[in-house]
Amino acid sequence: MLYNAYELQRCWFAGASAWAEASAEWLNNPSNPLSYSAMGPVVGSALEVFAHAAAPRGKPKFGFTHVTLDGRDYPVEEEIILRKPFGQLKHFRRIGAPEGAKVLIIAPMSGHFATLLRGTAQRMLAGGHDVYITDWRDAKNVPLEEGDFDLDDYIDYLIDFVQAIGPGANLIAVCQPSVPALAAVALMSAAKHPALPATLTMMGGPIDTRCAPTAVNELATSRPHTWFEQNVIATVPYLYPGAGRRVYPGFLQLAGFMTMNLGNHLMSHWEMFKHLVKGDGDSAEASKNFYEEYRSVCDMTAEFYLQTISTVFQDHLLPRGLMRHRDTIVDPAAITDVGLMAVEGERDDISGIGQTRAALDLAAKLPAQKKQYYLARGVGHYGIFNGRRWREQIAPEVEKFIRANSRA
Repeated sequence: MLYNAYELQRCWFAGASAWAEASAEWLNNPSNPLSYSAMGPVVGSALEVFAHAAAPRGKPKFGFTHVTLDGRDYPVEEEIILRKPFGQLKHFRRIGAPEGAKVLIIAPMSGHFATLLRGTAQRMLAGGHDVYITDWRDAKNVPLEEGDFDLDDYIDYLIDFVQAIGPGANLIAVCQPSVPALAAVALMSAAKHPALPATLTMMGGPIDTRCAPTAVNELATSRPHTWFEQNVIATVPYLYPGAGRRVYPGFLQLAGFMTMNLGNHLMSHWEMFKHLVKGDGDSAEASKNFYEEYRSVCDMTAEFYLQTISTVFQDHLLPRGLMRHRDTIVDPAAITDVGLMAVEGERDDISGIGQTRAALDLAAKLPAQKKQYYLARGVGHYGIFNGRRWREQIAPEVEKFIRANSRA
């Protein structure tokens, strides 16, 4: 019922958005006398903001066409290196560019598409790296016959992706995948896997959510596991290829994030409205681009979501030394030759200070010179991996760490 009700609302808003967009264009048309009145531009701007907020969204494109290195432009093409039912390994191939360090950006499976990390990938491309990314599929589009997908499967996918790239890769896990990425590296280290990566950088990840718990962490611990199963899990309707699959819908995740910072989001839309009224199209477009990406959401499988809730946020199995991948204990102390970097934001309201840094302590047998911690002052969760602070302050530190620990 929940998903069907959402679909009904989505269809209604799609029609309302189209009407508002057409009305805004009519009111702002120079041939319309109302566009020169006092109220015409105001009403038109309000309708434009509503149209943008209510419009339906699909999976965005990365849109990389070229990269500039040492003053020279090189074409960039997207290619799929490995395709699996719930995700694929995407490579941004720089045609004719000098060889660079291989970097795998591990995108979170948390309700947004991998394109949320467009700025992360773009900055690493500009730094001369050979960039790959985990491009997860929207669970509502995966047919039931493809089976289930849980946290154990996520770890298996990461190991397969790293193996496809080859030895000495550099992993960057953004937020939620810090846990499965650390687990994958620990398992590969214990097994002396031939494709062992050179480095793992974890950014704003919930390695140990007992450290400085945030509102997100407290929500996960304030309710029993059964509450999540009964209240936030829905069944995909017949409209989609994954009809019948149990999922945690992306629209619920988005609603939660928007509610956490509702005042800020309302102010952002108010500022967008004022920019439009003033004719400041560039500033309004910047806000539109952000929300275009932020409100593009996807579903994750119920089994992955529920296992993550219990393993990471309620039972804290990894920092307690109790996490298992299938029948094997995940022991970060097995990591002895992979550089580990933890990046945290001073103002992160998703992963508190100390949660990511905990990974460095868990890797007890890793030499100190192969560990690094960076606290980004004045930076919130999103700013760790996107925006000016990421490009100018954080990315250079990550690049230095990669160079220092490269096996090339």
